[in-house]
Amino acid sequence: MKRLVDNELIYGRLLVIDEPHLIGRYNKALEAFGLKPSALASIRIDMTGFSPEIAEELGDSQYLDPNGVNRRFIILTPEQENLPVVHTQFSNTAGLMHEFFDGNRRAVYAVTIKDVLYGEIEDPVEVVTGVEDLLSIEEVRFRVMSAEDMLGKATELRALVDRLQMSKDGWRDDAMLGRMVELAKETGDIRQNALVPDKLVFPHQSYWASHFGGVFIFRDDRSTTVICDSHAPGFRRSRPWEVSYIDISDHARIFEYLSKTGRLQLPRASWVEPSGFFTHRAEMAIADLVRVADPAADLAKADPVWLQTWMHHNASLVAEQGIYPFLQEAMREIATTGQVKMRELRADRRLMLCRAVPAHPDQWLINRLLARLAPFDFVSRFVFDKQGFYEAYEGYSESYRAHVVDVLTATYLSTKAALRSRLYGLEGPQDDA
Repeated sequence: MKRLVDNELIYGRLLVIDEPHLIGRYNKALEAFGLKPSALASIRIDMTGFSPEIAEELGDSQYLDPNGVNRRFIILTPEQENLPVVHTQFSNTAGLMHEFFDGNRRAVYAVTIKDVLYGEIEDPVEVVTGVEDLLSIEEVRFRVMSAEDMLGKATELRALVDRLQMSKDGWRDDAMLGRMVELAKETGDIRQNALVPDKLVFPHQSYWASHFGGVFIFRDDRSTTVICDSHAPGFRRSRPWEVSYIDISDHARIFEYLSKTGRLQLPRASWVEPSGFFTHRAEMAIADLVRVADPAADLAKADPVWLQTWMHHNASLVAEQGIYPFLQEAMREIATTGQVKMRELRADRRLMLCRAVPAHPDQWLINRLLARLAPFDFVSRFVFDKQGFYEAYEGYSESYRAHVVDVLTATYLSTKAALRSRLYGLEGPQDDA
């Protein structure tokens, strides 16, 4: 992983925390979680407060996610809102954190001037043992605390202010007035500074969870669909009267579900030709074929001439694998007719030609699923399915790892928004991508 770290393809864009008072606050949060405080003078954190340095020091990469559910968070500064989430077992962790920051902006700014916010994103289950546990998570609640009890003091002061305003003789209560002055010295004027977060409950919409090899849960108005390995505990047994189940290897049913629910953008010349999506996929397919057939090949030399020469020398292998000629034929059909006759294609091949409808709320989740089903396209996996990408990367040869890093740094890191817009039709920032 060192090559990924050095090129900021993992743990990139994290916030450096090296001020002693902030390190001290972070340690108070760790102790509140029952963890050993850090001896480090400098760490990096993501949006949730996860630090790769702390994880290494504790020897526990799950220190903020001990049971793979009820994710912990540590907020030292409002700046965390603009950071990625680099370690999570739920695809919507970043989205929930964004909603928390957005709904409690004033409180986060006010409290972190003097204190650290920490807590858990609570849901109804403590441990995920089957699909039913995931289905039961329909909303989450942020349980928020502060190390110096700033939230508790602000709540107490607010109650005393209400009592003073409601009581005719409250101004005569010297003890109460003295306590209010004492609290106000620490909290400031709570009429101007909202110290207590007031938006703490958020819906848990469609999402991916890492459990059981990866579970996709899509929620529509009146139905829920689960896509995962059919061996996952609870598959087809949890709420069968209201939940539809699709095995992740059943490409035909996945295609049918995504297209019928308006989630899948079918191949049309209007977006395929300007995006270069098929060309991109064809290049990825050939590079992956070289990886499998010739692990020692130096893909640093793989310009178009080199690849054409390799394909000529390995024509039978290219034909047998079939993805490259299939994509070439799809390009010709698009150029001739403006579309592809999907019904005539193998189910797994259909999904290679599609992307998520860019305007759909589940666009990132849909593209994550499509990327998982096209593992040869490491660019799509890196953009949408980083956990899957890192797992695959571990199995690559050193020469192919070098190629992957070269491609990602040249084509994605420097122009993230432009590449996402061109290939996938996605607009706007995505902080954990």
